Amino acid sequence: MEEKDWNIIAKEALHDDFAFDELYEHFFPRIYNLIYARVKDAATADDIVSDVFEKLVTHLDSFDSTKASFATWLSRIATRTLTDYYRWQSHRQNVEWDDVFSPKVDDKEHPDGQLLEQEGKKELLLALGKLSEREQQIIELKFWGDMNNKEIAETIGISSANVGVILFRAMGTLRQILGRE
Repeated sequence: MEEKDWNIIAKEALHDDFAFDELYEHFFPRIYNLIYARVKDAATADDIVSDVFEKLVTHLDSFDSTKASFATWLSRIATRTLTDYYRWQSHRQNVEWDDVFSPKVDDKEHPDGQLLEQEGKKELLLALGKLSEREQQIIELKFWGDMNNKEIAETIGISSANVGVILFRAMGTLRQILGRE
C-alpha cells in the first residue's frame, strides 16, 4: 500500500472538508496518545487535543511543506500546546508513567496475568523516571507519537543522528536498569 502524502492532503484540507476529515482521522490517535502519555488523565488529554486541532484549523493556511512535513508541524503544535498547558498550571505535575507503551486499557482474563503486568509496568515506570527529561521526551515522541527520528529531530530542534544516539543510549540505560540484555 502506498503511503499518502499528508503534505498535499493538508493543503487540500484548506478548502475540502473530506481532506480535513482524513487528516483528523489519521493524526488524532497519534496526537491523543502523545498528550495522554504526559497528562495521564483522559479529560485533560481531551481538552488539550481539542486545543491542538483548533490551532490546526486556525493556522493550517500557514503550513509550509518546504519547512517541515505536516506530521512534524502538527507534532510541534501538540508539544507547544502541552507546554502551554503546563505553564498555565504554574507548576509541573509529576507525570505517572502508568500504561507506558499502551495507554489503552487491556482486559486480562486472569488475575495472575494482571498482577504480573502491573509489576512489570511499575518496574518500567521507575526505570523511565531515572532517564533525563530529554530522553523521556524522545521516547514519548517515538512510541506514543509514532514519529520517526527525522520527525522527532524537527520537532525538538536537534539533528536526526542525535535523536538516534539519545534513543539508543536511553534504551540501553533502560535495559541496564531492568537487568535485561
